[in-house]
Amino acid sequence: MDKIVTEPDVVLIGAGIMSATLGVMLKQLQPDLTIEIYERLDEVAAESSDAWNNAGTGHSAFCELNYTPEKPDGSIDISKADVIAEWFEQSRQFWAFLVERGIIKDPKDFIRSVPHMSFVWGDKNVNFLQKRYKAMTNSPLFQGMEYSEDVDQLTQWMPLIMEGRDDQCKVAATRMEVGTDVNFGCLTRHLFDYLKKMGGVEMHLNHEVRSFRRKADGLWRVRVKNITTGQKRTARTKFVFIGAGGGSLPLLLASGIPEGKGFGGFPVSGQWLKCTNPDVIARHQAKVYGKAAVGSPPMSVPHLDTRVINGEKALLFGPYAGFTTKFLKKGSFFDLPLSIKVNNLRPMLAAGYTNIPLTKYLINQVLQSPEDRMAALREYVPTARAEDWELEIAGQRVQVIKKDPKRGGVLEFGTEVVSSADGTIAALLGASPGASTAVSIMVGLIHKCFPEKAATSEWQNKIKEMIPSYGLSLAKNPQLCEETRAYTGRVLQLHEPHPVQR
Repeated sequence: MDKIVTEPDVVLIGAGIMSATLGVMLKQLQPDLTIEIYERLDEVAAESSDAWNNAGTGHSAFCELNYTPEKPDGSIDISKADVIAEWFEQSRQFWAFLVERGIIKDPKDFIRSVPHMSFVWGDKNVNFLQKRYKAMTNSPLFQGMEYSEDVDQLTQWMPLIMEGRDDQCKVAATRMEVGTDVNFGCLTRHLFDYLKKMGGVEMHLNHEVRSFRRKADGLWRVRVKNITTGQKRTARTKFVFIGAGGGSLPLLLASGIPEGKGFGGFPVSGQWLKCTNPDVIARHQAKVYGKAAVGSPPMSVPHLDTRVINGEKALLFGPYAGFTTKFLKKGSFFDLPLSIKVNNLRPMLAAGYTNIPLTKYLINQVLQSPEDRMAALREYVPTARAEDWELEIAGQRVQVIKKDPKRGGVLEFGTEVVSSADGTIAALLGASPGASTAVSIMVGLIHKCFPEKAATSEWQNKIKEMIPSYGLSLAKNPQLCEETRAYTGRVLQLHEPHPVQR
């Protein structure tokens, strides 16, 4: 069987939301660009981008308490929340662009209005939430946020959570009506459907990337094998993007670029309790996030989550974490051991030593019984019945471990782009907020890996067309923030926000 050799301008590895977003952006910026996409599985968006695998949808920092830590002096730091909220608004603008251009016909296929709430109990946590509310409402991005400790009001907002609750326990919640639920699996499929219809784009499913090699001519040789037929092929390309979710780390290490040395990964599996009773599902209409237990990692923030998956309303609670050595849900148990190299062994050992509480947390999660999971659920739904809920396996997250001059290695809980000095190859590592901020992450990658073209007026104007607020700060411009959110809301057919009182 003869080997196939191709010469695309760009190779995208992994058919998830990141590759889909980058591919569409690049074709908008330069329509004659040729792109080849390689995916190991037989369908797109089957790993981290899938709705059942994705641990959070529509992350906009409205309700995620881990994005607003309390400082030692008692004040609330909202800087990370401001950044994430602004990035999500950029995502909304790009999606509105796609809808207006007819690239996506019906926005309701992938995005719906669902209020975002934070809910806490106990004097200390109520005090924290009140301070958080006051700090956040100073930012234009969080105008319209409501706060209440009134039981009647809270019962109206979230009847399922308030029913059967001890009325002697102090409770509080914040609410953002403009919150959304995003089905990133559906969105990803729409984007790839569009790309496949464009000239110069080839999609290859059931194709696994086996190796990389950078030649003296500056091109990357990406060696690929068709898992079904055994057919081998080589793509000679100027630029490679590795957007393979948990599978990105092994591919980054295989590339051999100096910038990738020292990176490691710590896999964490996830589980949900999924409601099976339509009457219970119908009684909740919100994403309600709580406060993680003391000593537990950010990934453990519990939430009762309304979602719309394949047109049907669903209700999930979790996540419950676990440990496996797989980097992908459909990966290999050898993923973690094979990722350990001489150059990342010290950072991984150091990160393990300094994150012993995380290890204990994961062990406790793995040992949980069904009764333990129901007990956790009943803290949020006091009247929950075991027969109305079933366990659902979620996707894999691979948390980034990187070198640190002082501590040897640190475990990161965010998303990180690692690229070569010349910008010819880049990999996306990490997890949350991930998909929700894919647009801004990819714009940053374009500037880093295509600096000369990104500096041209042609590309600058096109980026501005796709993201009208590009180059401006919504956090510093209340009127622009309000107008932008209203515009994207109309195009995406979301609930109209209440006018901001200034």
